[in-house]
Amino acid sequence: MGLDIATAAVVFATIFVVELPDKTFIATLVMATRFRPLLVWIGVSLAFLVQTAIAVLAGGLLARLPRTPVEVFACLLFLLGGIILLRGAGRADDEEARTEAEFGKKTARAVVGWRVVTLCFTVLFLAEWGDLSQLLTASLVVRYDDAASVFVGAFLALVTVSGLAAALGRTLLTRMRLSTIRRVGGTVCLLLAAYTALEIAGVV
Repeated sequence: MGLDIATAAVVFATIFVVELPDKTFIATLVMATRFRPLLVWIGVSLAFLVQTAIAVLAGGLLARLPRTPVEVFACLLFLLGGIILLRGAGRADDEEARTEAEFGKKTARAVVGWRVVTLCFTVLFLAEWGDLSQLLTASLVVRYDDAASVFVGAFLALVTVSGLAAALGRTLLTRMRLSTIRRVGGTVCLLLAAYTALEIAGVV
C-alpha cells in the first residue's frame, strides 16, 4: 500500500498535539540545556524511530484480528487518551517542574560527543514505553489500516516535537501553557473516539 498523504497528515496532527504537552517534550528540553541540542535531537529521534516502528507493528498485528472487536478496542483507547489528557490538564503546569527535576537527574552524568546520542536515545526509549502517543499510534494503524502512512505521520510528528523542544523549548513554554495544549489533545482524542464509534455503528 502506498503512502496516503491525507492519512499521514491526520496522524501527524493527532500525535503532534498529544506529544507536545507530554513528559518527553520536557525531557528533550532538559537534555538540550545540558548537551548540544543537535546531538540530543538525533538521539531522541532514533528512539522515536524504534518506538514508532514497534507501535505500528503492534497496530498491524491487532488489525489482523476480527474487525469489530479491534475497532471497539481502538475506540476505547482514543476515549481513554482523551480522558487522561483532559483530567491531567489542570495539573500539567505543576507537573512540568517535577518532570524537569526527574530527567535532570537521569542526565546528570558528564558525557560528550556521540555518547550524548546514546544517552538521549536510552532515556527517551525507556520513557516512551507505554506512552500515550505510542498507544494512539497503534490505534491509528487499526483505525486507518495503513501502517506506512501512520508510521510516516507519527514519526514526523514526534521528531518535529522533539526538534521544537531541543531548539525552542524554553521559549515555547513561556508563550503557551501545557494545560491548554493537553486540552486540545484531549479534545482531538475524544473526536476520534466519537467518529470511530459512529463508524462501528454504521452511521458514517
